[in-house]
Amino acid sequence: MNVYDFDKTIYPRDSTAQFYLWCLRRYPKTWLTMPCTAWAFFCMGLKLKPKTACKQIFYRFLRHVPAAAPETFWREHIGGICPWYLAQKRPDDLIISASPEFLLRPAARAVGFALLASPVEQATGLYKGENCHGTEKVRRFREAYGDAPVEGFWSDSRSDTPMAELAERAFLVTKTGNVPW
Repeated sequence: MNVYDFDKTIYPRDSTAQFYLWCLRRYPKTWLTMPCTAWAFFCMGLKLKPKTACKQIFYRFLRHVPAAAPETFWREHIGGICPWYLAQKRPDDLIISASPEFLLRPAARAVGFALLASPVEQATGLYKGENCHGTEKVRRFREAYGDAPVEGFWSDSRSDTPMAELAERAFLVTKTGNVPW
């Protein structure tokens, strides 16, 4: 199987940030959480709190977003999936991402890939487990797929080195192309 990161890898932007901005335009009550959002980014930038705690503060905006919003968002944005990925896509592809699972699930259905992502409760923004990042990606992969071989791995981030080390071939995705890890 081939395994891919999602944001800035097979999708050229950070889907969570894009979804947040999209929600601000459509759901005015999300603006009420702007002070929390600013605080979350301040704390994350200065490493005053763990990343997961900061993300939970940021995700408070979800309390003002209807449950169907991710489906609507992806109907408008699914065309942004990178053409290079679509050209090599296989039926057994796995996307493993730190983005919330509820947000990426509609994209997974539309494009046809398996998904492991961060377990965030859509209604509250609270985590139901660990943020799917770094070594947590490997733990989640092993839990779901055991010792299944990873033929190729693609990511835009060196924080995914633990996952890249599982693969026979690994590629760093850059703005100019995919280069060997």
